[in-house]
Amino acid sequence: MKKIEKYMGPAAGWGAVKAVAEAIRQQMDIKDDIIAMFEMNKPQGFDCPGCAWPDPKHSASFDICENGAKAMSWEATSKTTTPNFFGMHSVSELFGWNDHELENEGRLTHPMKYNAKTDHYEKIDWDDAFEYIGKCLSNYSNPNSVEFYTSGRTSNEAAFLYQLFAREYGTNNFPDCSNMCHEPTSVGLAESIGVGKGTILLDDFDKADLVICIGHNPGTNHPRMLSSLREVSKRGAKIIAINPLKERGLERFTYPQDPIEMLTLESTKLSQYYYKVRIGGDTALLKGVMKVIIEANDKANVEKRPSILDNDFIQNHTVGFEYLKHDILTTSWNDILQISGLSKSDIYEIAALYIEAKNTIICYGMGITQHQHGTKNVQQIVNLLLLKGNIGRDGAGICPLRGHSNVQGDRTVGITEKPSQLFLDNIEEYFDFKPPTKFGHAAIDSMKAIANGNARALICMGGNFAVAMPDKDTCYSGIKKLDLVVNIATKLNRSHLLTAKHTLLLPVLGRTEQDIQETGIQSITVEDSMSMVHASLGKLKPISKYLKSECAIVAGIAKATIPKTKVNWDELISNYDNIRNAIEKILPEFKGYNENIRIPGGFHLNNSASQRKWLTKTGKAHFITTKSIIEDPQSARNSELVLATIRSHDQYNTTIYGYDDRYRGVFGQRDILFISKLEADRQGLVAGERVNIIAIDNQGMRTHRCLTDLKIVIYDMAEHCVATYFPESNNLIDINNFDPISGIPAYKNIPILIEKKQ
Repeated sequence: MKKIEKYMGPAAGWGAVKAVAEAIRQQMDIKDDIIAMFEMNKPQGFDCPGCAWPDPKHSASFDICENGAKAMSWEATSKTTTPNFFGMHSVSELFGWNDHELENEGRLTHPMKYNAKTDHYEKIDWDDAFEYIGKCLSNYSNPNSVEFYTSGRTSNEAAFLYQLFAREYGTNNFPDCSNMCHEPTSVGLAESIGVGKGTILLDDFDKADLVICIGHNPGTNHPRMLSSLREVSKRGAKIIAINPLKERGLERFTYPQDPIEMLTLESTKLSQYYYKVRIGGDTALLKGVMKVIIEANDKANVEKRPSILDNDFIQNHTVGFEYLKHDILTTSWNDILQISGLSKSDIYEIAALYIEAKNTIICYGMGITQHQHGTKNVQQIVNLLLLKGNIGRDGAGICPLRGHSNVQGDRTVGITEKPSQLFLDNIEEYFDFKPPTKFGHAAIDSMKAIANGNARALICMGGNFAVAMPDKDTCYSGIKKLDLVVNIATKLNRSHLLTAKHTLLLPVLGRTEQDIQETGIQSITVEDSMSMVHASLGKLKPISKYLKSECAIVAGIAKATIPKTKVNWDELISNYDNIRNAIEKILPEFKGYNENIRIPGGFHLNNSASQRKWLTKTGKAHFITTKSIIEDPQSARNSELVLATIRSHDQYNTTIYGYDDRYRGVFGQRDILFISKLEADRQGLVAGERVNIIAIDNQGMRTHRCLTDLKIVIYDMAEHCVATYFPESNNLIDINNFDPISGIPAYKNIPILIEKKQ
């Protein structure tokens, strides 16, 4: 039922229990598969196919969140999308279905090939599918005309084989989902501290005095984090939330595994301080906080009081402080306040809390990264932490909140368009072929190559590439002009309906299912947001006997494409220990890989920055100065609205589980525009009114990009800002609107106009 109703409860609690039960009821065979729920995030069980939040040492307790249950039940559904289904529905008809309807049809059961004459997918045998793909790929004279996309749910083993195949084929074209979510982390942190990953472990939350949550919504996007924040709050440490929208998952939480809280309807307050920064104002805010701290430190020095900054750390472990200090002190308060949307007293309060805390962790998500200035946002967070030596010691550090459950692991084992020479040399030595050294395409360059005709083929290891990208007009039309598209997937989605001259849809085993190869059942491994690597063992019988594992599919395509391959693909996939042995040879940080993953909880990959070993050009951590407060000056104008794309609570990335957004009080609908009461009054709008939104360009001129017939919902959020759901709003973003440093599209910073619907 469609309704807007203010949500009064906490995050999780009985609402989450009800949602879990409903997800299971709608998707699974209760008698056979409910037991699988109790195997998630356990030793000898399977890793949650949802987010990348770490498991608490793989506790034996029941550790599952609402969205994890949705992800698991969505994958382990008893519903199937069979050849008969495709025989009944043409691709043109299916393209008219909405995204929820497509995936809700169920699991793919057979390899399929598109027939343009009938406009239907038709069944094909696996051997014929591999032969067909191999023939197409081997006919291209330029390997760089093929794009190899990777979803972040791909296992370490499959990702390693995938990059190995592509590099033996001859290309470093590796667009992946990290390019659309945390590329500023990979790029920005690497430049600042020498490693493109977070520096903390889960235990550090037990030792932190202050946790700053900026630009993320844990209640929806990584709900198991709420239990860690709950423990921080309960022991008296402070939590600050900085986000344009008030999010219930940052305010209060009822722990479903706590019988007292559940039965008494109590909740734990999380953030004691909440600041609604303006969209695009994060760098301005961070500069303002640093301005207060540096000025206070200078005053303390004059008055012969103890220094606020960690001078020994700055002197011995960093470079660039004097440049940063000059930039911060010459930044005007007028600009800081106007662009951040916060008051001077707010910024002073944040600075005072940071000064007071001995140990601080800063957690951030895509509210920080998905901007034209996303990399600079990340680096300003690092600057703030470096001022007090809050990297490389217990209870302190930086915590990027990754999305997909193995997006970090995929990058670690080689899914990158910019491989190091050492990595390539090790591949050549071990596998006896010379991989290409020319850097390849990330997501934006990949899609541009597809759109302009330079690409001939696209292989997608999972995901929903075209739908997740901005500028669907460009992306959709480009993909339809390709010679070959291969989608390796568990379920049908809209990207699979963008058919090229030759299009194949290959069904793959899910994380929850048994992967049985020549030597028996296989475990795969994943890396979480805190660099812990652990095994995942599927428990369920596969939904169809025609499914293959990701590893087996990569090996099948590789053998058909490269007849004289130097890689013994059959040996690698017969026992995944062989893949892990190869990874260990190429990447020494995986030493003892097979032994270590057999330890409950797995093992931690070395993180140099957490040990204050800085793998940068200077051998020290870098304070990096950002000359301008904001990359796009248009976003700073008070006369202009800026839109951020967001997920609903019934959503994970482009997967739409349903039409409710419980914590924001939206039920049965997604055609929503969130706006503050003050901003609605300024625009002459009222709740429930229908409007169109139009993207404007850098000169403030309206474009053809629009989203029509959205319902106004009054919401507690920053002024001069609005928000609506991803991916429906992606076409508002031009494919050229991205961070020039990292290449990430600016999903969270879209200047718009609002027009009332006539």
